[in-house]
Amino acid sequence: MLKIVNAPNKILTSPARKVIKFDKKLAILVKEMKQTLTSQVDPQGVGLAAPQVGVDLALFIMKPYEKAKTEVMINPKIIETFEVKPHSAPSSRGSVRGKKPTTKLEGCLSVPKIWSPLTRPQKVLLEYQDLEGTVKSEWFSGFEATIVQHEVDHLQGVLFTQRALEQNSGLFEEKEGELKKIDY
Repeated sequence: MLKIVNAPNKILTSPARKVIKFDKKLAILVKEMKQTLTSQVDPQGVGLAAPQVGVDLALFIMKPYEKAKTEVMINPKIIETFEVKPHSAPSSRGSVRGKKPTTKLEGCLSVPKIWSPLTRPQKVLLEYQDLEGTVKSEWFSGFEATIVQHEVDHLQGVLFTQRALEQNSGLFEEKEGELKKIDY
């Protein structure tokens, strides 16, 4: 099992390097990341980026629900997001394409016991490679879209706490099972 790197650590605020070699070494890293992610409790981990385990590579894994299969995204790029603009015109079918961005409480295994309500688009198109190097393109929505955006941020050297400051949404520390606002 790998050790999770905590903030402040330079690897968490530096962009990750593109994966070039799709080899056995990469497969072993992914296997170890899966073990590390599934071993996280209180809170349960739902995503893990390679920089979070001290590896400077553009790769993350995602397991949104306990019984879900762990997905591997290598060299991911968000191609498009969908959200409803306040004055969007209806399409020819009479409905507006996309979903409104929503605000959800986010935390991070690398920033233990800190939470923030963040607003993110609810649907994203992600282009990535699988473990064999095959390029794929897939839409994610809801909770999975939030995880994808959070993990892609990690690969760009952005922590959710930075997003919280950008959105002026406040940071909260978990103490004795309750969230207490952090003054900064």
